[in-house]
Amino acid sequence: MHQSNLGFYRHSHIFYEVKDSNMRKVLLVVIITLFTMVSEIVFGSIFNSMALLADGWHMATHASALGITFFTFLLMKKLKQDSAFSFGTWKIEILGAYTSAILLAIVGFGVVYSSVERLLHPAVIQYDQALIVTFIGLGVNVLCAFILNSGKHPETDHHHPHEHSHEHGLGIKSASLHVIADAMTSVFAILALLGAKLLKLNFLDPAMGIVSTVLIFKWSIDLLRETSNILVDRTTDNEISEEIKAIIEDDGDTKISDLHIWKVGEEKYACIISLVARKPKKPEFYKNLLTPVNELAHISIEVVKCEDRDTEKKG
Repeated sequence: MHQSNLGFYRHSHIFYEVKDSNMRKVLLVVIITLFTMVSEIVFGSIFNSMALLADGWHMATHASALGITFFTFLLMKKLKQDSAFSFGTWKIEILGAYTSAILLAIVGFGVVYSSVERLLHPAVIQYDQALIVTFIGLGVNVLCAFILNSGKHPETDHHHPHEHSHEHGLGIKSASLHVIADAMTSVFAILALLGAKLLKLNFLDPAMGIVSTVLIFKWSIDLLRETSNILVDRTTDNEISEEIKAIIEDDGDTKISDLHIWKVGEEKYACIISLVARKPKKPEFYKNLLTPVNELAHISIEVVKCEDRDTEKKG
């Protein structure tokens, strides 16, 4: 066969592509966050406001996480045709989301440390100034969350109930968690500051900070678990495994002796299947049987003819 004819038989390595709309959303949020961060640091320095400075440097952490998400999107688009990535570039996004989850946990530890420090060593709070800064931060985060989550139209495939819509992907999810976590801490801070100002309960400010970290840690752990399972190729969708087995073994003769499934994209899987049958058919036959399983993007099948060893021993 001539080398020029091989292209027809080659498999695509692109199982997932970054949407341009998602890249624009993340870039816009990065710009808004950076602008707010720089403004708070500059004006905090001019007016000697520790509240503005602290919130500005706090936003720097979120800007870094959002920047990581945008950078992973750029890499995925640039390298999507690179055959060195055997199953595409999707895991670059997952690695970025994993890193963002770690940064989110670091933010949580920072909030806990600051809150405990404030409980042990109470400080005079400039309530009006702190409330203004907190409302600004809340407004920015609500705007960013709206931008990141706009345009969601989840659809359910009734033929495959185990299929879930992740239209925006884990990169957008990790970015959203950062801004939502920041918005949530702002809400808690507003409640605490108002309570402390009106009721003279100064401990509410650091106490609310500790309470907010419970949710931050939960979101961080959930995202770490989800992304790490993908990065180490751990199969978590047992329903798709059962569906494959049911289809292949339906003839009563064929049995699956070995099955490996791993994710290569949002709701896309690759699989290696080893089959044993007394009357085996060609691999293409079994691949065609799996056509209705839309989630399978790449299938490798090994077929072995069954030898009835029990019968041989009895003879």
